Amino acid sequence: MKPQIFRSKIAWVLGWVWMVFAGLNAVDLILHGRIPSALVAGAVLAVLTAAVFVGCLRPGILAREDGILVRNPLRNHFVPWKAIDGVHVSHAIIIESGDDSVRCWTPQATARERARAARRGTAAAGVPARAGRYTPSSQPQLSKAEQSAAEAMAGRTHADWVAQQLTELAEKRSRGQGERTPMTVTWSPSALGALAAALVLVIAALIVS
Repeated sequence: MKPQIFRSKIAWVLGWVWMVFAGLNAVDLILHGRIPSALVAGAVLAVLTAAVFVGCLRPGILAREDGILVRNPLRNHFVPWKAIDGVHVSHAIIIESGDDSVRCWTPQATARERARAARRGTAAAGVPARAGRYTPSSQPQLSKAEQSAAEAMAGRTHADWVAQQLTELAEKRSRGQGERTPMTVTWSPSALGALAAALVLVIAALIVS
């Protein structure tokens, strides 16, 4: 079964836009750059690209068959379904497991998103379910599906919706698992590799310049 991935779509898109930009600039530096200026520029580009990778592209929450894998910038947290004691949202999604907990890097609920969600909730509460056949109304006519979707998202951010999805999955999938196993935390090889590569270029640029 393919894992279901939850992340910030804006960060994901902007991250790949930067990757394309960085790739084009890297090709230009290789073809037309001159040492040491090209190496210095390449080091700066590598540091920024590594930061974008670990901060925008890598983070996410993967709902797998055996549990939840939280990919934060530098570390991976794996929580089996049976070990999940609760999922709640402050400005970030927090997954609790016994005495441990993991704060997810993405998606997050910013103050601006909270304000927009509150306005949606107010607007949804003021829209009539259906205007009568002979009752004039200045409000837009919503289908039952549109109204249900509006009510479901009223007052909630994307992070709130993700937390609800994870809670429902945990309740359903934990029944088929055996003994409870604890949460495990490991360092991310890809994140450490990206940072190490950027560091190597920075050191090389300092030596050459």
